[in-house]
Amino acid sequence: MTPEYVLTMSCPDKAGIVAATTGCLAELNCFITKTAHFADAETARFFGRMVFRIDQHGLSADDVCAAFQAVADSFDMEWHMRNKADKKRVLIMVSKAEHCLNDLLYRYRIGAMPMEVTAIVSNHPDLKPLADWHDIPYHHLPVNKETKQDQEAALLKIIEDTDTDLVILARYMQILTPEFIAKLFPRVINIHHSFLPGFKGAKPYHQAHARGVKIIGATAHFVTEDLDEGPIISQAVERVDHTQTPDDLAAVGRDVESQVLARGIRAVLEDRVLLNGHRTIVFR
Repeated sequence: MTPEYVLTMSCPDKAGIVAATTGCLAELNCFITKTAHFADAETARFFGRMVFRIDQHGLSADDVCAAFQAVADSFDMEWHMRNKADKKRVLIMVSKAEHCLNDLLYRYRIGAMPMEVTAIVSNHPDLKPLADWHDIPYHHLPVNKETKQDQEAALLKIIEDTDTDLVILARYMQILTPEFIAKLFPRVINIHHSFLPGFKGAKPYHQAHARGVKIIGATAHFVTEDLDEGPIISQAVERVDHTQTPDDLAAVGRDVESQVLARGIRAVLEDRVLLNGHRTIVFR
């Protein structure tokens, strides 16, 4: 099967970018199968994504990169090209709640999530049997005020030793230090419930029930030093009503969290998410 490549790009917006980029690939006899682009009037930046295959015999991916670099230089462009067959390597972090982890591992097991899981890391031992069943290494790194710095150093070593590209916080109930986040941004993705009003702390669904909320939601976002305020990747909501108990709301919340996290991660794995300051461009 002829390999497909994903090309993503971002640069100051100006006339001729689409013509130059598609023209470069056409001159190399590359067949474009998908293309999407967006010009943000507020930031005056251009964003693009193309999927293509190389049809010219004897032409390598390195040859394409060399030719495209000349185009990129002329537009002061940040760009990246990847063989779609090269799956990104993902480390999943979790505490005791297993719904997001279980959903991700199911999608991974059936081939619906284009990634390689390098390890599962947790501050509790509870979900090791689930990792063992999937034959994935499980690292128990208990965290408290005294051990936090040492455990983050151990986590960084695991990430480095496994060549991990992306870290997923699948209901990992610990706050990462700013120093840790700074080393990995934008390679860490988190999922959290999102209500109007927002409820923090223990038992958010009980708080939501007490206030009579009518919408339950979840947000997948890149992790920054500002807690739960990183660039948003994916969101969804479900309507609820007065007949539902706190346990009912929690069940709805588990479903929407799992769906939103999976949707957001898949977009990142497929190079469909580009950063635009504090916002994101998410191509379909």
